[in-house]
Amino acid sequence: MSNVNFIDYVKVCCRSGKGGAGSTHLHRDKISAKGGPDGGDGGRGGHVILKGNKQLWTLLHLKYQRHLIAKDGMPGASNHKTGADGNDVIIEVPLGTIIKDAETKEVLHEINEDGQEIIITPGGRGGMGNDYFKSATMQTPRFAQPGEEGKEEWKIFELKVLADVGLVGFPNAGKSTLLSVITAAKPKIANYAFTTLVPNLGMVPYRNHRSFVMADIPGIIKGAHQGKGLGHRFLKHIERNALLLFMIPADSDDIKKEYDILVRELGEFNRELLDKDRLLAITKCDMLDEELTEEIKKELPDNVDTMFISSVAQIGLTELKDELWKKLND
Repeated sequence: MSNVNFIDYVKVCCRSGKGGAGSTHLHRDKISAKGGPDGGDGGRGGHVILKGNKQLWTLLHLKYQRHLIAKDGMPGASNHKTGADGNDVIIEVPLGTIIKDAETKEVLHEINEDGQEIIITPGGRGGMGNDYFKSATMQTPRFAQPGEEGKEEWKIFELKVLADVGLVGFPNAGKSTLLSVITAAKPKIANYAFTTLVPNLGMVPYRNHRSFVMADIPGIIKGAHQGKGLGHRFLKHIERNALLLFMIPADSDDIKKEYDILVRELGEFNRELLDKDRLLAITKCDMLDEELTEEIKKELPDNVDTMFISSVAQIGLTELKDELWKKLND
């Protein structure tokens, strides 16, 4: 998926419609010159509604749509006629979209199902017509309710990427290279930190025409759960991955320490991430001889299955796909 076309964060102004005013009409016809109240109620203002669409993968269509404005409700009329409701604004978003209050950053809603609809900014209620207020002691009320004002609120839409396998590692761990080798994805690859600025998705072909989706999550750094680096913009995407593939290069100074930092960052961001299945891949193993490999094995973490791979030299990739498929289907 092109970096230019992948948008996972937008801030928009949502303005719902004002409710229509109730009518103060008094009944008049050729028989009755002074009839009673027959003013109808006003229609409600239009809502701003989000709808889940499983065919969408990005918020690109909202990038330049900064205002979502619903129509006002129509006023009531004579003969107890209710005004028409204002037209709703219905915006389709990908599954995994969360809606936050722009000021407090509080998560208000989340879209997880195809066709799911959520009113994020309700329209104002229509006012009651004067017929509503008539009583034994007030038979001819000459007043009605005005319509309720609509709301204008700034909202943040964020997308959490859905993938079977999420790649987790520090910058330059070889995540983009692996994705480019075992899928048809074309991520940007270079020898500097934060080459990847948005998640890249790729379909991994497997035996007997089967496949699974892999996501290259941009590099995490120490303190990411506090928003350092690009922090929360990266970590949120891991929440919707079924399996986490940790990647640490063979030339790392301390593989176990790096692994512990990565796990700690995930846990500080969301404790539930620690319950996900995980696999550790030691990358760039083409630099190792047999003796060095055995030395590294002695220092690996005990609580995770580990594999040695090289994307460039095509070492261990078939075995890696076998293990990923096995864990996904267990």
